Amino acid sequence: MIVTTKQLFQHAYGKYAIGAYNINNLEQCMGLFQGNLASKAPFIIQISKGARSYTHKKMLESMLKTADEIFPDSVFAIHLDHGDEATCMDCIKSGIYSSVMIDASHAPLKENIAITKRVVDAGHAKGLVVEAELGLLKGVEEHVKADEHVFTDPAEAEQFIKESGCDSLACAIGTSHGAFKFKGEQKLRFDILTDIQKRMPGFPLVMHGSSSVPEDEVRRINHFGGAMAGAKGVDENCFLDAAKLGVTKINIDTDGRLVWTRVHREYFCLYPENFDLRPVGKVFMAEYAKFIASKNKKLGSAGQIDSAREFIKKNG
Repeated sequence: MIVTTKQLFQHAYGKYAIGAYNINNLEQCMGLFQGNLASKAPFIIQISKGARSYTHKKMLESMLKTADEIFPDSVFAIHLDHGDEATCMDCIKSGIYSSVMIDASHAPLKENIAITKRVVDAGHAKGLVVEAELGLLKGVEEHVKADEHVFTDPAEAEQFIKESGCDSLACAIGTSHGAFKFKGEQKLRFDILTDIQKRMPGFPLVMHGSSSVPEDEVRRINHFGGAMAGAKGVDENCFLDAAKLGVTKINIDTDGRLVWTRVHREYFCLYPENFDLRPVGKVFMAEYAKFIASKNKKLGSAGQIDSAREFIKKNG
């Protein structure tokens, strides 16, 4: 069942966070659905601008429509991750997305508000939900690059939300994109979330760049020829603390790539005679499903699917 992120956020607010997982291909799609159903969790599928051009945007869109038929018990939103204005408008017209993210965080505040409002107006006219971003996460994500963190200012966040009309806001609190998020101890600015929640009670917030970069995945990748020394991610035990402060959506992309890399490095080293993509693809789908299910437990979304479905049916 395809729903909007707004519906999911209303059910989750203050209790748990929805896992937002990026996919690029069939194997990720199958593992994602299997893992969320196994853990009985509602979820968000994220498609980035890069994923839409990896093969063809219509290939992904058709795949997700088919997945909805294959897994009728699933409850999920289809979301554009880190879109520029043109990509957002294209996704709004596509008829498959229930949510888009406009990322104009690199622009000055007034320009960010103006761009976001144009996407909000177009999205709301078609019944879509719009996520925006204020502040900059260190790292590179699609068309936005930042060498250092630019933390979200709570007063500006309040102004931004009111003037842009966005439905949720991604905040920069110290997470970052990629597999090398921290040097030394993790330092997340939960005080920023607290301040925004006081100013805008009930408004859903989003944590980007929140992969945990599991040590075991990195160790196994490196053992089979990888070179990821020093990779470090977000402590997944902080997810529920963030949820209590209004975070309803937590983005996880890098971890999925690590699982893919670990499975394929191990498999082809252990079975060097193999040249068939299907056996290793089956291993990956099962491993990714297990990863998703375990992540949902940390998010608090595991076991919420029936309650979320009933909530959405009752509240429209």
